[in-house]
Amino acid sequence: MSFLYPFLFFFSFSMKFLHIELECGNTTKKQTVSNISKVVCIMFLIFTVTTALLKINKFKVAIGDLKEPERFPSTSVKKCDIFSGEWVPNPEAPYYTNTTCWAIHEHQNCMKHGRPDSEFIKWRWKPNECELPIFNPFQFLEIMRGKSMAFVGDSLARNHMQSMICLLSRVEWPIDVSNTNEFSFKQWKYSNYNFTMANYWTPHLVRAKKVDSNSALFNVYIDEFDETWTTHIKEFDYVIINGGQWFLGPLVFYEKQRVVGCQHCDLDNITHSNLYYGYRKVYNTTFKTIISLENFKGTIFLRTFSPSHFENGLWNKGGNCMRTKPFRSNETKLEGYDLELHKIQLDEFRIAKKEGIKKGLKFMLLDTTQAMLLRPDGHPNRYGYWPNENMTLYNDCVHWCLPGPIDTWSDFLLEMLKMESVTSISKNMIHS
Repeated sequence: MSFLYPFLFFFSFSMKFLHIELECGNTTKKQTVSNISKVVCIMFLIFTVTTALLKINKFKVAIGDLKEPERFPSTSVKKCDIFSGEWVPNPEAPYYTNTTCWAIHEHQNCMKHGRPDSEFIKWRWKPNECELPIFNPFQFLEIMRGKSMAFVGDSLARNHMQSMICLLSRVEWPIDVSNTNEFSFKQWKYSNYNFTMANYWTPHLVRAKKVDSNSALFNVYIDEFDETWTTHIKEFDYVIINGGQWFLGPLVFYEKQRVVGCQHCDLDNITHSNLYYGYRKVYNTTFKTIISLENFKGTIFLRTFSPSHFENGLWNKGGNCMRTKPFRSNETKLEGYDLELHKIQLDEFRIAKKEGIKKGLKFMLLDTTQAMLLRPDGHPNRYGYWPNENMTLYNDCVHWCLPGPIDTWSDFLLEMLKMESVTSISKNMIHS
């Protein structure tokens, strides 16, 4: 009722003023009646304006459920290690469903294909030292106004982009502005914000090709860049790089046009090489290529390795992922090739960041590995297809259900963008 205070104050003051006038004999009764009429008119006008303001306020409250943020990022972003923490219950999730978002790929549409439990979508990431805000689509699009972002890597990069499209759908749907009909190279535009988002599928990051159409074996040229994306990203403001799971399959490594080893290749006269050498060389080549691009001034994010969660067998030996809730951080740990691949990424990222600074480039680490290690419950498993499909399909413990844990990658990303914006504003204030 606080909106009535000015009205009541003015009414009280006016009555007191009229009482004084009558006592002092400065006015006649006729004049007094005229004055009272004026006061009543003024009071009526104030009441009308106040009522209109109240209605506007109620309207704002009604649309406030969309949680539109301030136009500019807050400068009160608390710095902490947002990648170290635990998953905690979030009864408000999810923020979209498989029936409200058309961007979900069939193989990640777990609810459509009969997954019986839904608790896996009701968690959020809680850093140990601070809070990580849930993704705010209004704030993200405001920060991205007039900018562009490319997701470069394997199908998990596409999985991430589709998740973001779903999260942004509460504000706006994008239009397809792709230059090709290929599913692996899509480009979307948010017209109201002049924001473009693109996906470039390159599972090995460097140049690679299948040995033949009937084989799962790839030739991977670990010292050569992949033109399918390196020739396109120069104009992007943000580039998110990822790559990992495809390096665990059958590969023949080439360096300087010569075979230097292989993995799971079963070829005569070729030495089985150390996976980690090839993986390190791939990231070294990828980062060097980006840094060498002329006129590229964007920000590069490395999204780190996303562990799979096969249990009871390998991916092609009946392995599955049947769990229905997250691990606690003390219930599992990063080990084996997951640990080694993550370490290699961090090593090469540090080298690239140091070299990039010399060219005015910014490298940022989107270290999602630990958070995703704790989510064995978030994969499609057998719910990425209909049970009666007449084809050989394996349980999927690599990709992520939508909605699901992967939505948190956008929570991380937005928080990093906010911190970057605050840093940029601070530097401009210092140099202005």
